[in-house]
Amino acid sequence: MSLTDGAIQRMFTMSGSSDDPSFLPSVQILHLKKIAQNGGADDRWKVVLSDGNRFLSGMCATQLNIKVNSGEIAQFGIINVNEFLVNTLPSGQKIVIVLRCELVQNPGSRIGNPVDITKAGNVGSAQAQPSGGVGGGAQPMYGKVESAGNPYGGGGSNPYGSRGNSGGMGMSGQGSSNPVIRTNASSQSFTPISGLNMYSNRWVIRAKITNKSEIRTWSNAKGEGSLFSVVVLDSSGTDVKCTFFKEAVDKFYNLLEEGRVYTFSGGRLKVANMQYNTCKSQFEITFDQNSEIHLQDDAEDIQESYDFVKIAALSEMEPSGFVDILAVVKHVADPAVIVSKKSGKEMTKCELTIQDDSGADVRLTVWGDLAANAQTKFANLPIVAFKRARISDYGGRSLSGSGCSVNPTIPQANQLRQWWADNGSNTQARSLSSAGGGARGADPFEQRKTVSSIKEEQLGYNEKPDWLSFKATITFLKKDKAGDEGAWYTACFNSGDPCKNMFKATQTSDGFFHCDKCQQTNEKCVRRFIFSGTVADDTSTSWVSVFNEQAESMFNGVKADELYEKIAEGDRDSYDSTFAKASCTEWIIKCKVKQEHVGDESRVKTSIVSLTPIDYAAESRNLLAALGV
Repeated sequence: MSLTDGAIQRMFTMSGSSDDPSFLPSVQILHLKKIAQNGGADDRWKVVLSDGNRFLSGMCATQLNIKVNSGEIAQFGIINVNEFLVNTLPSGQKIVIVLRCELVQNPGSRIGNPVDITKAGNVGSAQAQPSGGVGGGAQPMYGKVESAGNPYGGGGSNPYGSRGNSGGMGMSGQGSSNPVIRTNASSQSFTPISGLNMYSNRWVIRAKITNKSEIRTWSNAKGEGSLFSVVVLDSSGTDVKCTFFKEAVDKFYNLLEEGRVYTFSGGRLKVANMQYNTCKSQFEITFDQNSEIHLQDDAEDIQESYDFVKIAALSEMEPSGFVDILAVVKHVADPAVIVSKKSGKEMTKCELTIQDDSGADVRLTVWGDLAANAQTKFANLPIVAFKRARISDYGGRSLSGSGCSVNPTIPQANQLRQWWADNGSNTQARSLSSAGGGARGADPFEQRKTVSSIKEEQLGYNEKPDWLSFKATITFLKKDKAGDEGAWYTACFNSGDPCKNMFKATQTSDGFFHCDKCQQTNEKCVRRFIFSGTVADDTSTSWVSVFNEQAESMFNGVKADELYEKIAEGDRDSYDSTFAKASCTEWIIKCKVKQEHVGDESRVKTSIVSLTPIDYAAESRNLLAALGV
């Protein structure tokens, strides 16, 4: 049960076990204590290690939790430490981070009578700098660390209150020894993005900006301000999201350009929220006005790397995952503005239909500025490479992405372009999004279905709504409502939040209209269409629900309030004729199909979400192409 003599002192004064890669000390665990109670993989364990003469406090990296929970790592156990870091906290205290270890045996009692290394007179104070290392920074096991040049340490103006990387005891060690890369072009040493960890607070990364967002504003209980973000990629092939707040926005926004290479230092690490982060790094970086960013000569050693997945394979993959996709953009829908249910803010989206040589196509949604400019950016059937597009089961299979390269200069793109030119454009693709679609705009011609598909494909019985488009004729509109003057409801007159002229307002005994949503009472209301009808094609007939925007399209822009005024003036014929003119008209109709439960009864409800007039010339061309004429 021999312990490595002098192991703790060597760790404490370590110039890096890089001097001797075979240094794998055997030490004893004197104490083991959980310092967080998250109940699982996020637990943190404090450890005290001893060589029989000295002891030093430290932490177990989270990847060792499974060994702690199984009892393999326990008090008085003797372990071989295969990989570790030594970190100096802002207080000057040194801790050892155990990244990998293996149990030798457990004698069940303490060996020797060790004393605290920080109080032992022969090794100096706890604030002594490790020789040859960077003060305050985690040291790698192999290769000396040269100064990363971050004079500012942590500090940042992140209004969300995320934790910085100083100290880092509350975060995972991730098993990285934070290696250093030296480039041929400079004597400066850089930390690869893949080597960033919460136990190192001095680093410099050299990376290319692959994506830059617009400036946005935020407001919460801690204040308000502006922010923007960039995605940077380095030569290790890993990218990371970087966010700039407040003063850093003014300082850096106009200086940073997509496609240019910079060095970055003085940022704070935090664990990434992978629900919204599509980068490979499991961290995010926050920069403030004290951070240092310097433009570098553009370098060919930083190239975007992809791990492409064929579209046909998406049907076998789990939703919420991320994939790299290379495809031809064969259809671009009109951009649409929607209101986020979570934030209440308007967002621009655009749906692309993309296809590759696997015999399948899929719908991919882009957002923000990319969506607003989609008609121009994706014109003329370009080849596009999307980095880490998110898989969704919204209407079959669909994708959502932001970071893309149009007509990338990579061999795979040349091969796909040749395939498309040879015969790919004439290939009838299987659509993975045929049962889906967004709530705006009709699906492309090749993705349309028939009215009978609603029953034949059992649409509406899934957890989420199903969507489909078909060409059909309006055969009947139910314009009369019992006890009411027309096919509408009275909505709140408040056009602002939270009602926006949508929530029902009830007429009171004094003739005013009261809204339970905003608790306001107004003299007036806004009437909004709501009624049902039937649509039919040559395969079947179906009942559908019609709402205000769709009814106004159907009635050529006539509003419910206008028809109400006609009835109030005694002109009922105008009301009847408006519905009569809409009957027997033909449209491209997009519907949402969803099962609803009313009391003890369950039924499938089909609602019209958009009506598109038929372009008969384009329709004829599509039919001829489908027939191969």
